[in-house]
Amino acid sequence: MPPVVPAAADSTLILFLDRVGLSGLAETLRAAAASEALTPLAMFAHADILVQGVMLGLLAASVLAWAIWAGKLVQLTRARRRLTRDYRVLAARGTLGAALSGGIVARMQAAARAEIGASAGLPDAGIKERVAIDLTRIEAGAARAMQSGVTAVGSIGSTAPFVGLFGTVWGIMNAFVGIAESGSSNLAVVAPGIAEALMATALGLVAAIPAVLLYNHLTRAVGGYRAALTDAAALVERTLSRDLDRARLAPTVKSLHLVAE
Repeated sequence: MPPVVPAAADSTLILFLDRVGLSGLAETLRAAAASEALTPLAMFAHADILVQGVMLGLLAASVLAWAIWAGKLVQLTRARRRLTRDYRVLAARGTLGAALSGGIVARMQAAARAEIGASAGLPDAGIKERVAIDLTRIEAGAARAMQSGVTAVGSIGSTAPFVGLFGTVWGIMNAFVGIAESGSSNLAVVAPGIAEALMATALGLVAAIPAVLLYNHLTRAVGGYRAALTDAAALVERTLSRDLDRARLAPTVKSLHLVAE
């Protein structure tokens, strides 16, 4: 038979759920607390309030990891599609001033054209150097924005097992205290408390293992996006260099036409 815990330990969470409008979940937990079966929900209901907090925190962390992964996947897919489309448009045009969709490539193109206008009459080498600095800054900012949130998934994967272990250690301590107070070492008395404590470690692993896999997937995806940004910056620099060479040779070509006439 599971060890009896103080009513306040169970009623705190149940009353909170009632107050926030989750009466159905509160009734389920109330029924689980009154049950003698060692189901996961019953073990959660019988656990110490601190262990319950650890379990709820691990479940919330797992949901957060999946939500970040899904959101980043959508964000990366949209960004890659826009980047690929603008890259093809600019490459096909061959000169700056292409009609782009307003993404990162458009910002890079705008920065290059703005520098050309601000550096009128200055050497081409200086223009290229300053544009390269601007493109590096834009590329780093875009990569940093895409990276945000990914580290949170990695943190969940690395810390969740230890949080679960803390809940287990705390639960086992309480179980041993209960055994000492009851003066009985019967397995029927010991097992439920230890099972409830070990459930925290199990939830820690349930949160950590997918989080590590999701973090690795997002890291690879963001790495691919960084490579695409580098290719886009290189395209803008090549196009800029080509435009500057054309502008420098234009007066010579015009002079040759006048001489020929």
